[in-house]
Parts: sequence; C-alpha cells; structure tokens
Amino acid sequence: MHMLDGKSAVVTGGAQGLGRAIAETLARYGASVVVGDVQADAGERTCAAIRDGGGQASFVLCDVTDPDSVAGLIGAAVDRHGRLDCAVNNAGIEGEVSLVADYPRDAWDRVIEINLKGVFLCMQEELRPMLSQGSGSIVNMASVCGAIGLREFSAYNASKHGVLGLTKTAAIEIATTGVRVNAVGPGFCETAMVTDRGVKAKPGSPEYKQIEAMHPMNRLGRPEEIGEAAAWLCSDRSSFITGQSVFVDGGYIAQ
Repeated sequence: MHMLDGKSAVVTGGAQGLGRAIAETLARYGASVVVGDVQADAGERTCAAIRDGGGQASFVLCDVTDPDSVAGLIGAAVDRHGRLDCAVNNAGIEGEVSLVADYPRDAWDRVIEINLKGVFLCMQEELRPMLSQGSGSIVNMASVCGAIGLREFSAYNASKHGVLGLTKTAAIEIATTGVRVNAVGPGFCETAMVTDRGVKAKPGSPEYKQIEAMHPMNRLGRPEEIGEAAAWLCSDRSSFITGQSVFVDGGYIAQ
C-alpha cells in the first residue's frame, strides 16, 4: 500500500513550484488532494495533471490572508472527503529584495500577512476537524531562512522564523491529541522563486552558480525532493515526530 492511501490532504499554494510538487507527491502516495491557491487556471492545471496520472485532486480558490476563504477551503476538503488527514501550508511569497533600512513597509506587511498570518489562519481551520477526529498531520513550509539570516530578505526571514515558532508552539499544545505539527525547511530550489523572482538567478548564470555553491552538495534542491519530505511527515511513518523542522537543504545550515 502507498503510505497515504485513504488519506485526504490540503495543499495551499499548490498551483505551481514547490506546492505543485508537494500536491503531486501526496497524490502519488495515495492521498486525495485539494489544492488551494489564488491562481485558478494554474491550480486547475495542477489538479488535471494529477488526475491524468491516476491520482485524485480537486481545486478550490483560496486566499490564505482571508479567514473566510481559508474556512471555505478546509470546509470544501472535509465535505468532499469526509475528514482532513493532512495539510501542507505552503502558500508564500519572497517579497522585496532590500536592506532593512530601506524595506518598503507595505511590502513588509504583505509578506508577513501571507507567509505567517496565512499559516496561522490555515492552522486554526485545519485543527478543528483534526482535533475532532483525533488524528492528523500539519506540515508548514519554512525555509533555511527560518534558521539563518539572509541579506536583503528581512521580511521573508522574519516570516519563516515565525513559522518555525508557530509550528513548535502548536505542536506542544496538542501533543497528546493525535495531531502532529512539523515544518519543512527547503534550501534554494529549482523554482521560479529563484530563477524568475527574488534573486532572479537563471540556470548557468554566475548568480545561479553562486547559489549552488552556498549548498555543500553544490546544487539546488529539486521540487520533488521537498514533496517527498512533506509526504513523509504527513504519513504515519513519522508518527513520533512533532514540533520539528526537517531541513531539506543540501547541507546549507550545517555549515
């Protein structure tokens, strides 16, 4: 049997990048996946690709900064599948590239609202059915930037440090309930957040090679590698793990 057979899952920010890879991985291991995202067309394409591959997936339009929208996403997942076993809170943005002294305040607010408040709102809604049924696994998307500082990404760094703190706090609050909360902390990965936004480092460029060299394995992570870590934390195979941050980073923070 696949390790997620019979489980229902929600993935926020699942339309593209790491979120899409996570949704595809969960489905490949047998989960029935509900993808939530603000990008409807891309989200529907992700779900169509999963179904074409033999998996189960459906899309719900969701803005993680809107409590009503988040409630609608989780409610739809429970209505469709009768329960909620797994939730991966992946929705996030990188924000501006700017020194702290010059960082635009509206941009700061937007990053914190999506990356941190969004995770908080999602967790509140996800915990309701999970606590009621006495089981479940929440996986929050953190980053190596939740453990170290990175120049000119202050809002992103702050949001991901916050995600790790929120993960630990929730985990210990509900440790005896059958519900677990963990985080995945990717290093730099082969996604548009690196190549087209943020640092805008195209493969083969000096900037891209510099980012590769920041990782002891001398390469960027592949989205499917992040998906594998999230799927394992969602599964019963990680049943004695809660409040932890699994860094999938090619050795980045071990340096």
